Amino acid sequence: MRTFEWAVLGLGVVLGADALTPEQLIAAPRRSEAVPNPSGEVALFSSSEYSWESHETSSSWNLIDLDSGKITLLTNDTNVSELIWLGSDDSGLLYINGTNADIPGGVELWVSNTASFDKLRYKAASLPASFSGLKTAITKGGDVNFVLYAQSYSNGTAYNEELASKPLSSARIYDSIYVRHWDTWLSTTFNAVFSGTLKRKKGGQGANSRYSSEDSLKNLLAGVKNLESPYPPFGGSSDYDISGDGKWVAFKSKAPELPRANNTASYIYLVPHDGSKKPVAINGPDSPGTPDGVEGDSSSPSFSPDSRRIAYFQMEDISYESDRRTLYIYTIGSEKTIPALAKNWDRSPDTVKWTADGKSLILNTEDHAHGRLFFLPADGGNDYKPCNFTSTGSVNSYYNLPNGDLLVTGSAIWTSWTVYTANPEKGVISTLISANEVDPGLQGLSSSDLDEFYFQGNWTKIHSWIIYPAGFDKSKTYPLVFYVHGGPQGSWADSWSTRWNPKVWADQGYVVIAPNPTGSTGFGDKLTDAITNNWGICWEYVRDNFDFVDTENGVAAGASYGGFMMNWIQGNPLGRKFKALVSHDGTFVADAKISTEELWFIEHDFNGTFWANRDNYRRWDPSAPERILQFDTPMLIIHSDKDYRLPVSDGLGLFNVLQERGVPSRLLNFPDENHWVTSKENSLVWHQQVLGWINKYSGVGARNPNAVSLDDTAIPVVDYNP
Repeated sequence: MRTFEWAVLGLGVVLGADALTPEQLIAAPRRSEAVPNPSGEVALFSSSEYSWESHETSSSWNLIDLDSGKITLLTNDTNVSELIWLGSDDSGLLYINGTNADIPGGVELWVSNTASFDKLRYKAASLPASFSGLKTAITKGGDVNFVLYAQSYSNGTAYNEELASKPLSSARIYDSIYVRHWDTWLSTTFNAVFSGTLKRKKGGQGANSRYSSEDSLKNLLAGVKNLESPYPPFGGSSDYDISGDGKWVAFKSKAPELPRANNTASYIYLVPHDGSKKPVAINGPDSPGTPDGVEGDSSSPSFSPDSRRIAYFQMEDISYESDRRTLYIYTIGSEKTIPALAKNWDRSPDTVKWTADGKSLILNTEDHAHGRLFFLPADGGNDYKPCNFTSTGSVNSYYNLPNGDLLVTGSAIWTSWTVYTANPEKGVISTLISANEVDPGLQGLSSSDLDEFYFQGNWTKIHSWIIYPAGFDKSKTYPLVFYVHGGPQGSWADSWSTRWNPKVWADQGYVVIAPNPTGSTGFGDKLTDAITNNWGICWEYVRDNFDFVDTENGVAAGASYGGFMMNWIQGNPLGRKFKALVSHDGTFVADAKISTEELWFIEHDFNGTFWANRDNYRRWDPSAPERILQFDTPMLIIHSDKDYRLPVSDGLGLFNVLQERGVPSRLLNFPDENHWVTSKENSLVWHQQVLGWINKYSGVGARNPNAVSLDDTAIPVVDYNP
């Protein structure tokens, strides 16, 4: 992949690549991270694949040989919902069975072996609810201490939806703010971390060990009001960790003493695995080691190999969800101020793992539109700059191997799944497998499908991706697709997406331009915090520097903040530069922003409350009369009923205005989707409507008989116009 600084020189031609269709994108295998066994000989991963004939998803668990890259099937039992290695045994496995023979709505823990998964498996424990997020540690005596999570009642018992009594009324009553979040109305149940133990029967060693559990699970959050972990909607097993000796559990929870709608504050709590003591915040406002002025979100607790230290991230700002994450290390029992590592490093890491010797840490960090691994000594001072040792694509997960290397699972814009080895000193060593080489629907995709370039913004250089269509010929011209990302603190990264995949758009017959302007993450705090987008600069640069891009017949599209920008562009002269616009979940009426549930977001970005700083909210109002009077570009509006962060009323309002103004427009609504469209059948309709809309107005549909048409979907259009 080439990198452009100022101008494009010597563009190559993409040859022999088949167009990636929406059907291929959605149905292609979706694989999990590859998790190595203790010896590092094989790794375990899951895979799922959708069939357009049966309209069903098939799934399996597989092993990949880390020497040859050969993949073998372990099981295709759909009840195996989570599967992990069991202790130091190279072949032992522990998994959650998604059903329970005795308790409706419950699950079970089963033990098995890679030698013969079906024949050697047995039930080790019965769990009374729908638990997930299994993590384990082997105790000194050989038992298996484990943690997982489920919904909980306030009395500490696990919530089982199938066994819960149904109220006679559907009413909801609230006495505090934050009544709903993302796609769920809050109720009297909440997430909680539970602990348990599988006892090893005497006489068994290694692969011959047998485990069972008769004890009930312990709710580790019980006893402290308002704790919740993992924290929804995105929290999972990364929100908690179990120490290697099995004695301790660390977990993240929102600050229990503060209103959840107005801040991002959360703490890391420490609690004995046996639940013998209440959890205690290690970095709360009353904790002895809490650094001064650090009040924001905490995340990703990770125990050191010796079980004595906890690495975690925390932001400083209490109301800024995109503040920079800084790494801290807490020593259990210490009352000294918790030290920060590489505090002056201008990046915001996403995940952290200790090296096997406990002397260093590996950070997965967004950096210049890639997700890269960085090496950081555990004693790195404030001025230490972590060293990057991976480059292209984005890292999804990484695990220590016995030889000191790391097994990495990642993706890129041109491949949905790649597994390779890397080392802090050697960089990327070898690639074991890549989806574009083994999946028929993705074959032909490669790094030559895209490039990067930089252009001069209004105060600094700005990064952008450029994605080419199949069979790209630089002597020809292709209409522009101008991609605007969400956030605004976000980015277009070198990673695979099943929702906004730029290659699918490009292969309709476009060149996709995906800029990362001010507000984007991964380029330093200054760029992230300076939300002064000037999209016209990028459009003009593309017009003046890429002869193969047809800006006269270009289109623009964006989701979330990108949807807001489409609504803003519609009411500005830049909107007339495009033949069509696509706005997905974009806000429209400034005053309607108060209906969101995450008040910290709007109060931070608009510098105050809705009543004290209303003029600032209205400064950037796409629904202002002077904006509406400029509406003229055909527009597709997409908004779903369960998007509570950006409520559906904004989409309805925008559609009403466009229709009354006589602007060609269409509303696409999903009653069962949230901020994202994830159902595979809904995703297909989404792609058919979006691509059909832009193809109609850009002229691609008339020139390319294989392009998606608005008529490709069987969903009827409701039209009551006389």
